[in-house]
Amino acid sequence: MAPHTPPPEPRSSERLDRAGDAGVPVLTHPHVHVQGADLAQLERDALVLTAEERRWGRRRVRTRRGRELQLALPTGSVLVPGELLYVGPDWYVVVEAAPEPVLALTPRSREESLRVAFEVGNRHFTLALDGERLLVPDDPAMEQLLARLGVAFERMEAVFMPIGAGHRHDH
Repeated sequence: MAPHTPPPEPRSSERLDRAGDAGVPVLTHPHVHVQGADLAQLERDALVLTAEERRWGRRRVRTRRGRELQLALPTGSVLVPGELLYVGPDWYVVVEAAPEPVLALTPRSREESLRVAFEVGNRHFTLALDGERLLVPDDPAMEQLLARLGVAFERMEAVFMPIGAGHRHDH
């Protein structure tokens, strides 16, 4: 009897065509390349994630329309809003950024901007730009930092698109 050999890996570098348990698509690459015209007849679905969730590459997720996907992305993958993540037989999934709680501040000077950016990064938090405003995660450590620096801020919900690739020690 010949030894069992696993099926060959799919030739497509964009997605894994086999399904996980119970027919759940398993995604091994963070984006798919197709022509826009190829999607015209398919139903659009979205995977709506916060900035932190866009960095979690190994887990089950549910799309806006309730479809389940299994992410098995390479270590270090970050999903980017607007990217095409999956194309199925009748539907496709695009990554969208979810609004999330942030602290928004408008620095009074270039020096204050640099000081805030340095201090936020020094604490391994991420920072986003929103026009003239800086956005940081709504976190007690960030609130304390801004108060200590004497920088006024407001709480709000916004799409958080961090610049750089900061990381947190507590995760």
